[in-house]
Amino acid sequence: MATPQNTIAIVYDYDQTLSPSYMQDEVVFPAFGINKDGFWRRCSELVREGGYDSELAYMKVLLDTLGMDRPTNAELKTLGGNLNFYAGLPDMFEEFANGLLSAEHVSHGITVEHYIISSGMKILIEGSRLAPYVKAIFGCEFAEDTEGRITFPKRVISHTQKTQYLFRINKGLLDMSQDVNDHMDPEIRPVPFPNMIYIGDGPTDVPCFTVMRKNGGEAIAVYNPDDPARAGFKKCFQLSAHADRVKHIAPADYRQGTHLRMLLEQMVEETANRIVAERRTAIETGTVRAPKH
Repeated sequence: MATPQNTIAIVYDYDQTLSPSYMQDEVVFPAFGINKDGFWRRCSELVREGGYDSELAYMKVLLDTLGMDRPTNAELKTLGGNLNFYAGLPDMFEEFANGLLSAEHVSHGITVEHYIISSGMKILIEGSRLAPYVKAIFGCEFAEDTEGRITFPKRVISHTQKTQYLFRINKGLLDMSQDVNDHMDPEIRPVPFPNMIYIGDGPTDVPCFTVMRKNGGEAIAVYNPDDPARAGFKKCFQLSAHADRVKHIAPADYRQGTHLRMLLEQMVEETANRIVAERRTAIETGTVRAPKH
């Protein structure tokens, strides 16, 4: 039996997409007196000279730098409460919960869900003001030792591995114990790719942009509008105008009436209208008219 495919999923990267700052710079380094420039320089050395993946590099350098003063995940989660975001967040999530969908859309059981897939630290996002609005958060995680202190990378999500989590959303396999590679027929996947919108900020999101494009989903590349060097804009322009990775780019401003906000609202409206039209067609083609007397 086919699954009602009436969920629209908006999926976000985190760093430079929802926030202009890197989460470690913003809340972890100040809390533990870590020098930002020295930290990232050491990470770059591990990647360049040691052959490390960049995500494993930052997790190792963090553990090495903290030494015996490693915090617990609970302490890190508390730090997440201090994370800041681009203009319009978390307000947009609240506003989307009321009035985004029409009465007709709601009558057909259509809903909008939000997801975050990050190569940053999941625990920080879980402690943030965004967490109550998000269906699932995927990010790098630390295991804890017997004293509760972070001790070893438990889960690492590189920019190429982020695509796995798009398929988890697509198949509804949000529990990490579920094998995302299990076969699932398209008609029983709860969130088909045409019902998905992915928002990222640059080259590290290219694998996700590619998955969305190949499978009929939508993608938006966003940039920091307050960067005088226009570095983010140039990356997005390259992805759109030259690399043909995304159709849409927009300033990362989530307030009502902005370019990004209107793109999201239009994409959600068109997707919801399509779901309603498909539902009507299915009812009409599956209905056998009663004989006339």
